[in-house]
Amino acid sequence: MKNIIGVRFKKLGKIYFFNPKGLKVRKGDKVIVETAQGEEYGEVMIPNRWIEDEKIITPLKKVIRLANYKDHKHYEECKKKEKEAFDICLKKIKQHKLDMTLTDVEYKFDNSKILFYFTADGRIDFRELVKDLAAIYKTRIELRQIGVRDEVRRIGGNGICGRELCCCSFLSDFEAVSIKMAKEQNMSLNPSKISGNCGRLMCCLKYESDTYEEKLKRLPNIGAIVKTEDGEGEVDSIETLKERVRVKIKDNENDGYFYKRYDVKDIKIIKDAVSEKIDEEELEHKKELEELERLENEEV
Repeated sequence: MKNIIGVRFKKLGKIYFFNPKGLKVRKGDKVIVETAQGEEYGEVMIPNRWIEDEKIITPLKKVIRLANYKDHKHYEECKKKEKEAFDICLKKIKQHKLDMTLTDVEYKFDNSKILFYFTADGRIDFRELVKDLAAIYKTRIELRQIGVRDEVRRIGGNGICGRELCCCSFLSDFEAVSIKMAKEQNMSLNPSKISGNCGRLMCCLKYESDTYEEKLKRLPNIGAIVKTEDGEGEVDSIETLKERVRVKIKDNENDGYFYKRYDVKDIKIIKDAVSEKIDEEELEHKKELEELERLENEEV
């Protein structure tokens, strides 16, 4: 067992474990920690806690000290400098006529370098831009290209649900999302209805994916032939979360059909359907859906 604390450096950023070296901290405390890139200023999200050794992947870096007045002041100065550097970089991008969008600037706490984050379609030759910025700031300059999801996280906004975007309120990591998840959840396959503000598949499709996947293993496909208490019939639709199916059964008395819902535990699958049907909406938006899938794979 090892004693650790969890520290975050940015709002909604990842939480990293550190060795407190006997230091007792509370949630919300500001600390100076040792990282692979030098000293960093961060906020304690997880106070002192004992965890099993196997849950620690890499050797823990140490906490240097609780942040003092001088550290707080220096951190605030870095934030002010970031805003100034943002404006200067924007002007330089225009001067060099670069097709890129600057999204954020980060001053390293130990003044070892300045990072400029941007989005762009394809590769950008920013060597001359780096030279200009290095001449101004006399320190190491690093430009990092980020994805559109990170850009929207910085801008903020509300989702189609009316709530603040997940990436702006609590989501610290972006996970891969697929069209298959939308299919399994019986979502509309219209790209405009399953895409977020960033133009990529909505992150919330991932939240219930494991649950749907597990339940679908116990359910027959649409078109399956099943035995019910009212006779044999064909599965017409499924309610995945309720584990219920609607079955189309022949009505011998009236020479027609009737529909009835059953819990999956109350039916027996005689012959499952081999493949899923491709609905009209999927065919209509085939090219757009393929493009969404391609963009998703590029960012993973």
